[in-house]
Amino acid sequence: MFGECHAHIFMNGYDYHQAVRDQKNGPVDSLIREHFEAYCEKGITYVRDGGDPYGVSKRAMELAPEYGITYRTPVFALHREGHYGGIVGRSFSTLGQFRVLVRELKAQGGQFVKLMTTGILDFDRNGEVTGEKLPGSEVRALVETAHEMGFSVMTHTNGAQAVIEAAEAGADSIEHGNFQNEESLSCIKEKKAVWVPTLVTVRNLIGDGRFPDDSLRAIWQVQQKTLRLGYEKGVYLALGSDAGAYRVLHGQGLLDEYHAFCEVLTESEELRERLREGERKIREKF
Repeated sequence: MFGECHAHIFMNGYDYHQAVRDQKNGPVDSLIREHFEAYCEKGITYVRDGGDPYGVSKRAMELAPEYGITYRTPVFALHREGHYGGIVGRSFSTLGQFRVLVRELKAQGGQFVKLMTTGILDFDRNGEVTGEKLPGSEVRALVETAHEMGFSVMTHTNGAQAVIEAAEAGADSIEHGNFQNEESLSCIKEKKAVWVPTLVTVRNLIGDGRFPDDSLRAIWQVQQKTLRLGYEKGVYLALGSDAGAYRVLHGQGLLDEYHAFCEVLTESEELRERLREGERKIREKF
């Protein structure tokens, strides 16, 4: 079975606010164990988390060996003050503060840095990316600093220009990467970063009724086109479902993500090997 290269163990897949209420005052082992059991049921033995502000992924790192799961986490993600990212981590305003937080995540056992460089998709506005992206020069300084401090970097990044800037900065993996173009995909390929598209954060919502289906279907069509182009260009790809996000369940989310890839690219040994190759690079770096 493939590994889950993008998850949030503190989220539950159906109600983010409930997940926060459950664990904001401290990790709840029974909930973490429930999610690990879901991975075990699907034969998933590798999980790379995206962090949280409540210490849940830190506790999960301690419990994972009981389940035979290789679990990797940044403990908490990092975002610039006033920008998107508070739901999964902590903020900084200066490069110096960023360094302090990286030292703290290291002290807590964090194994890599997760950097938020853009907002998320607004499904009520045809997937428009919320907020302002970080300037490319700042992304470069942050990624270089993390590397100098001994950490690989995964970036939460949407939009073609933001992806170009993250890849050129040396990001080791690009998460989500919605609304790319040929130039941004070529840049990912050139810089040998791994792209983790998290397709089912959109695909699984179609027909749910929470957001306009016309908007979701339009985004899904763009995602399919972009994935095909990235595959044709030879971009490193890995499976990550953003498990824990709405309608993306732990364990099942990875199977859904693989099926989405197969729907777009057609299931084949070539596709499976390409995904194994991308995952190998993730495991080497993270």
